[in-house]
Amino acid sequence: MTAQALVLDFGGVITRTLFETHDLTERALGLAPGTLTWRGPFDPEHDSLWRDMQADKISERDYWMARAHEVGRLVGEEWDRMETFVRRARGPDVQVMTRPEARRAIQAAHAAGRRLALLSNELDLFYGADLRRKLPLLALFEVVVDATHTGILKPDPRAYALVTQQLGLTPADCVFVDDQLRNIHGAQSAGMQVVHFDVMRPQVSYDRALRLLGLPPTH
Repeated sequence: MTAQALVLDFGGVITRTLFETHDLTERALGLAPGTLTWRGPFDPEHDSLWRDMQADKISERDYWMARAHEVGRLVGEEWDRMETFVRRARGPDVQVMTRPEARRAIQAAHAAGRRLALLSNELDLFYGADLRRKLPLLALFEVVVDATHTGILKPDPRAYALVTQQLGLTPADCVFVDDQLRNIHGAQSAGMQVVHFDVMRPQVSYDRALRLLGLPPTH
């Protein structure tokens, strides 16, 4: 069945992960190269906190708040807000962190008349409420469901229902893309078509999503 809507997670799917940009973070914060060693899915063997998150011992927010406290202490500060961590680590130019594969796929889907929606657990919490002004690409999304405001975190089935209700589509009409397997399982249970985003092969993941939308790959 050809889907009519592309529903994307934000961090990791549209933007590169903080794991991929340690060099930029170290430069932005004045840290020595190689200071940040946690690599999440890129090296789970040496990131016990990541393994705890994957085993559902802690939440995704717990993981990132722990990293925020850790990095804040490295620069002699106490960071108790994810927005502080992300903004200081990312710098002011969010465009630099956006995956080119994401830009191409989103623009192709929009040009072909497919619907676009965001489903995030922490969009405004991590990036700040002015993100949509800084990242014009987000203007192409007609629906944004953010647990920062709804209080309903993926993989709660109500999170997916909020998206389909606002789009006015059935779950089967939607392709959901997320880098967290637990969220993919939640979307499958909700009846959506899914692509488990591989942060190490972003083009492959976006090509799969476009195929489910009946569209050719972008390169």
